[in-house]
Amino acid sequence: MMKKNSSISTLGFLLLCFCLSGCSLFPQTTGPVQPAKRPVSEYVKPGVKHPINVYDPWEGFNRGMYTFNAGFDEYVLLPVVYAYEKITPDFVEDRVSNFFSNISDIRNLLNAALQLKGEQAAQTLARLVYNTTFGIVGLWDPATAMGLPQQREDFGLTLGYYGISPGPYLVLPFFGSSNLRDTTGLVADSLAFSTLDPLRLNNHPEREIAYFTLNAISTRQKIEFRYYETGSPFEYSQVRFLYTRLRQFQIDVRKPEEGVELP
Repeated sequence: MMKKNSSISTLGFLLLCFCLSGCSLFPQTTGPVQPAKRPVSEYVKPGVKHPINVYDPWEGFNRGMYTFNAGFDEYVLLPVVYAYEKITPDFVEDRVSNFFSNISDIRNLLNAALQLKGEQAAQTLARLVYNTTFGIVGLWDPATAMGLPQQREDFGLTLGYYGISPGPYLVLPFFGSSNLRDTTGLVADSLAFSTLDPLRLNNHPEREIAYFTLNAISTRQKIEFRYYETGSPFEYSQVRFLYTRLRQFQIDVRKPEEGVELP
């Protein structure tokens, strides 16, 4: 539904641009200018912004970083992902994906606890224990079959849950779309993981490189998005808008008492 709506919005915007540019093709009158019959204020309320607008004071930097990420993705990361898919059996790929998913439940558990969601934290803890033991360090996912699906959390969502505004939009190198709040959350989650060090990666740079490289490959493999293949000349603006709306939606559903505004 989201892709359909964004496509309709893009088509409408293109048609509007075409109509506006087409006005210059017609002969212009030289007579006196006739005032509008009705003022714009009757149709546009003061202070209302275009719905796709996002607070982006660093747009110049962000667009440059978006272009850099697109190039890195096309010429470095995706070729590695394709090679990984070619040489790795599907069975092994699934085990790798499950392993990293199980590790991410540590982050999910910590942030559920920080949001004082006792039931969710208990379910995530049970899921982590089941998959680590019966799933052999998370290579399998018996917890989902037992009715304990993964509930994703991160510190950016935790900050949003407590009312922290997103701040300016920000495109991070390699990571892509973010904002000031979510970037802070990413740093906090990384520090928490490094402090806990469940895989004993500290003081072993070769392990860290192998872990994060394989995690990046496995994560990118599951993302269907490809830069500059949306068919839209306004891809940057659309990605920025959709990311912002998605994160707000994820925060809203964590506050059911306040209602949820669908993106």
